[in-house]
Amino acid sequence: MKKNLTASISLSLALVLLLCLVSCNTVDAEGLWESATYRRDMTFGDGDTTVQLEVKVEDQSVTFTVNTDKKTLGDALIEHGLIEGEDGAYGLYVKKVNGIAADYDVDQSYWALYKNGEMSMTGVDTTEIADGEHYEFVYTK
Repeated sequence: MKKNLTASISLSLALVLLLCLVSCNTVDAEGLWESATYRRDMTFGDGDTTVQLEVKVEDQSVTFTVNTDKKTLGDALIEHGLIEGEDGAYGLYVKKVNGIAADYDVDQSYWALYKNGEMSMTGVDTTEIADGEHYEFVYTK
């Protein structure tokens, strides 16, 4: 009886681990991903509005679910340390997303912002968010 219980528990734990590995997207720490803060899908915050941010670099991506009470995408992402940048003539110029740097002045790379699959017509700090929206920051060179 004890052997069967131990075997059942071990099998259950192995199945849970396997499901997590299959469903928890991760990327390898190679190339630009070496400097990434997070290399797997993550959830942040506990606010009433939920948006998703997909970070795409070198044909790989991770998705962050952000729960926030902030009104703009920039404020929500800064709140959780997911973006960094400098104030410029057109608002916040995002230079880092998830710890990965893109700097046009250095190597002509930049972060392109998309909302629901289309290029955003507003900057990250003026993009008002609504529950359920999907955003992408795409490393572009």
